[in-house]
Amino acid sequence: MTDAALIGPVSPPDLHVMTFNIRRRFARVRPGSPDRWVTRKQLVRRILAAEQPTLLGVQEALTDQVDFVAEALGPHYRWVGRGRDPSGGGEHCAIFYDSRRLELTDWQQLALSATPDLPGSRSWGNLTRRVVVSAAFTDLATGARLVAFNTHLDHLSWRSRLESAQLILKLAQDARDAQPGTAVVVLGDFNAGEGSAVYRRLTADGVLRDAWDAAAEQLTPQWGTFSHYRGRRPGGKRIDLILLGEGVEAVSTGINAARFDGRAASDHEPVQAVLRYGNPSSGASDRV
Repeated sequence: MTDAALIGPVSPPDLHVMTFNIRRRFARVRPGSPDRWVTRKQLVRRILAAEQPTLLGVQEALTDQVDFVAEALGPHYRWVGRGRDPSGGGEHCAIFYDSRRLELTDWQQLALSATPDLPGSRSWGNLTRRVVVSAAFTDLATGARLVAFNTHLDHLSWRSRLESAQLILKLAQDARDAQPGTAVVVLGDFNAGEGSAVYRRLTADGVLRDAWDAAAEQLTPQWGTFSHYRGRRPGGKRIDLILLGEGVEAVSTGINAARFDGRAASDHEPVQAVLRYGNPSSGASDRV
């Protein structure tokens, strides 16, 4: 029996996107803690099995957790990204995609620092390394070009969050300008709510819009997206966001605050949206 989905699989031209901080695995957690990955992983699996997003950005995933998400999604999914440490280990901001719908054409990972091309570099006061992963796709159903970004901003340094937001905004602008008509989607845990300077930096000039505000339909209340395994919090901060570039329509959106016998899959709630962009192309593949 499959769990009820908030959105579930969609058909073209709709595209189902999700951002999900799955919470890194810790080696030592007290018995009975809701933070135990060995227990939570099956709840993550249930969410992913029900939702089957076309495009998924995860945060805090260690290598074995990336492998687990890939297995839970199924054989048609692929992913890109490396760990944030200089060696490529550590937490990932991986981008997963359904290869039946999206064809990867390029990807890169940059450090969120003053030297973004230097793996593992840090700047702006953050002690923890931070990255942004980008992936460019051809949509096999519409022929349109899509560029997705996935990130996890620093939890302590406000300066790091603000400078990182500026860098991500420039990357989104560059992706749009490099090929007009490109659909841009930014996913992530921004560790900053919608009233913050970070949020204003990302959305003020219209390059990016918040899918929650832009959506024609909101499928859920505005739950706070960082629950720390507690109950749903109506009206709480939305620090996990889906941001949209020009020409990307949000059909619907929701915050998936699913509980399984009172248990949460992560200390963050996944955020999901159904998007449309571009026009169906006569050159699009019929494989979808």
